[in-house]
This record gives sequence, C-alpha cells and structure tokens, in this order.
Amino acid sequence: MAFNMRATKNPMPTQAPEVRRHNFDEVARGYTEEMAIDEAKRCMQCKNPGCVPGCPVHINIPAFIAKIAQGEFEEAYQIITQSSSLPAVCGRVCPQESQCEKNCLRAKMPVREKDADGKMVVKGLGEAVGIGRLERFVADYHREHVKPVTPEIEKNGHKVAIIGSGPSGLACAYDLAKAGYDVTMFEALHVAGGVLMYGIPEFRLPKAIVQNEIEGLKRMGVTILTDMVIGRVLSIDELMKEYHFEACFVGTGAGLPRFLGIPGENAKGVYSANEFLTRVNLMKAYQEGSHTPIEHAKNVVVVGGGNVAMDACRTPLRLGAKKVTCVYRRSKAELPARKEEVEHAEEEGVVFDLLRNPVEILEDRTGSPSPRSPEFNPNYGCVTGIRVQKQKLGEPDASGRRRPVPVSLEEDPQAIYTIPCDCVIIAIGTSPNPLIKATTPGIETNPHGCLIVNEETNETTKDGVFAGGDAVTGAATVILAMGAGRKAAKAIDEYLQK
Repeated sequence: MAFNMRATKNPMPTQAPEVRRHNFDEVARGYTEEMAIDEAKRCMQCKNPGCVPGCPVHINIPAFIAKIAQGEFEEAYQIITQSSSLPAVCGRVCPQESQCEKNCLRAKMPVREKDADGKMVVKGLGEAVGIGRLERFVADYHREHVKPVTPEIEKNGHKVAIIGSGPSGLACAYDLAKAGYDVTMFEALHVAGGVLMYGIPEFRLPKAIVQNEIEGLKRMGVTILTDMVIGRVLSIDELMKEYHFEACFVGTGAGLPRFLGIPGENAKGVYSANEFLTRVNLMKAYQEGSHTPIEHAKNVVVVGGGNVAMDACRTPLRLGAKKVTCVYRRSKAELPARKEEVEHAEEEGVVFDLLRNPVEILEDRTGSPSPRSPEFNPNYGCVTGIRVQKQKLGEPDASGRRRPVPVSLEEDPQAIYTIPCDCVIIAIGTSPNPLIKATTPGIETNPHGCLIVNEETNETTKDGVFAGGDAVTGAATVILAMGAGRKAAKAIDEYLQK
C-alpha cells in the first residue's frame, strides 16, 4: 500500500458557523469514502504503534485503519467492535488528541519546507492521523449500509445487574452479554444512555445514534429497565438477595452539580449546567410544545472552561441568545476543554472573558414579588448581572496549572466589574450522587464522594459489587468510563466463574 505523506489530516466538513448557531443539527458532517481512504493512507502502520496503548479500550487502531485504506469498511468496523461497543459515540466525543492521536508518529514528525532562500527548514510538527474521524466514519458506514442482526449467544446461567446506562454501564453490559451473562440494566431516567443522552448536545452527538447503539445491546439480550432509581425503588441488597443477581456493577456517573458558593446563586435564571443541558438535550426544551420548557435568555454568562462549559455556551445561541460570555478564572492556554470545542464556540460567536472569577450574582430587587401589590415586579428576583474579579496567574497548583490569584482594587481600580446578563449557567464540575453510598451498607467512598474500588478489579468494598466510570473517578471522559466498564466486566466474569 502506498502511504500518503501529507503532513496534515483531512479537514472535517462542518456546517458554516453562521448557519449552525441557529440549529441543533450535527455540526460535523463526517468524511466521505474518498476522504476516509485518503486519511487512512496517512497511517504509517508503525511496527510498535503508540496509538493503541493510548486508547483506554485498546482498539487495534492500525488494523482497522489498514482496512479503511483498502476500502474494506465493514471489516474495519468488526475490528473496532472487538474492543469498543460504542464506536459511533467515541468517534464523535472522545478526546483523541490527548489519547491515541497524542502518540501518533505523524504528530512527532517535523514538517520541512523551503524558505525564501530555497533552503529546507523545519516549520513545526505534522498532524496525527485522524483516528477519531476514521472511527466515526466506519461506525456511520456500518449503520447506514449493514442490516442489524440478532447474534446467537449461549447463556451461561448467571445474572448480573448494571446500575446506570451511561458509557461505563453500556461497555460492561456489552462484554458480559457477549460472554453469555443474563444482564439487566437499571436506568434512573426515562431513557437509557446516561450522560450521552442528557449531557451532550444534539449538535455534537445526535441522540438517534446513541439509541442505535443501545438497540444493539438489546439484540444481544440485555434487558433495560428505565425509571428505576436504585437506592429508592430497590436497593442493591434487594437486587442481590430477592432478585438473585449474583454480581452488580455501579455506573451511576457524576450527576451532582457543584456551585460557586457566592451571593445570588439562588436567583431566578441561575442554572447548573447539568439542569440546563438535561432540559434541552433529554427533554427537548428547544422544541415547540416541550413538556419541560426553558427560558430563552438573551444575554447569558457561562462560568467554567471545560467541555461541559463549551456545550453550555453553544446551546443558548441555538435557543436565540444574542450574546453568550464564557467566564473562566485562568487564561486560554489553561482551558481544559478540547481545542476543537473552543474553536467551534469562538466561530459561533461566544465571547471569552478570561482570567475572571465570579464574586456575586446580581438580581432585581425593585418593587414587590407579590401580584397583589401595586408595586408588583414580575422580574423580582431575576438575574440582572454577575460581578467578576480579575485574576492573574501565580504558581502551579496540584493539577499542574498555574493557580489564579485575585487582582486587588489597589492594583487595579477596575479589578471588579459587572457583566450584565439575564441568565447564568454554572459549569464548574460535578460529583457522584451520594444515593448509592447512603443506601448500601458496606460500600465506602473517598472524601470526594467517589466509590472506593480495587484498582485491579474495580470491585468496591462490598463483596460482589463492582463500579467504574465517573462514580469512581469523578467527572472524566466517555472512553475512560468505557475502559473501566470493560475492566469490571472481565473481573465480574472471573469472580462468578470462581
């Protein structure tokens, strides 16, 4: 096979920013067959590929890319699904640039060009092969061209309960079902998919794609029960003692939002990113006649700098906001969000007010909140602005990023100022819900509320109960959660076979 020695990857076709900021259609359009083959030929098929150990589920990346280069797209899909149950999802939302693509030899090769004098000079490094884009292409090709089949799997007679239907639970269920286990998944919400359904916007991850992946699990024999809040409807002990599940996997994620702890956070128009995105993504608040409507604010401030913050910034634009400002306490270089997500937000018109930290949320206190009062003000208690304080970067903290330090009024009389707004969305992180810990004797958590597990097996401090994903690590990535689910599935299999 002839390799393509081009230094840069094929660009991803996308909707134009001025168009996409007004709709919820997927931004990225995906590679054509020709683009996929051309990109696959950039892979040098390294003898010791660094991309595979960089993948948390250890997909055989060179092998599936080689099949794409030969035009054998379905064969490429079969290679991916030996390791991953959610290729269409991972190809869209995984941070490949910090995992598999980070170790790609292409990204370490110097790019040489002739200067004005005709001498060859190094112009920087090349770009990694577009591994995530190729994974997405293969998954989409399979979905569009291959008729679903129901696999024949011989049951082994063992029952396992999966609590939570997010990435870790789906991955664990997939591996266990493939091994012949009778798997039942319990989901607290009315639709399976966890954070893939409620946390990631339609324009980044279409929900029909998530449900298509879940339908594949059902064809493997996995039973999915929704509206089942384990810890309220049933406890883990009841599942295991009364319903005879022999092992249990907890993949309940990290859905408990954190707040700033500043005055005014209870004002009308202040949302956690979790609530805001759930109303829009899962409950379709952007559609006419939605049962869970949401206020269409005109001037929105989002606090935070991660991927969730970028989703929270880009969503109000599609709801009709005139201006969205992202407030983050560090500089652009320290933004934890994916570079691509930041670029998309900037293209769509999000304003970044960096090195700023909120100190107070302002609300309308004029008039009276009572309709019977002659001074009745329907906007009483509503957000009118957010006061922020300028920051400067000090020494690195435990995360390795430089710590933000407040700029005093003595240093700068304008160090504290107000950003007018009618909505504030707080996207500064989440923690695991404490319900499982509170209702399950024998399960222990660390000071952050994360379940404590054996690092080798992902078994909790309660015999027969395993856990993984954000419930263990705190908020992380989809692919890391899937890796934990797969590790737990292997450990559950060994546990039950003994």
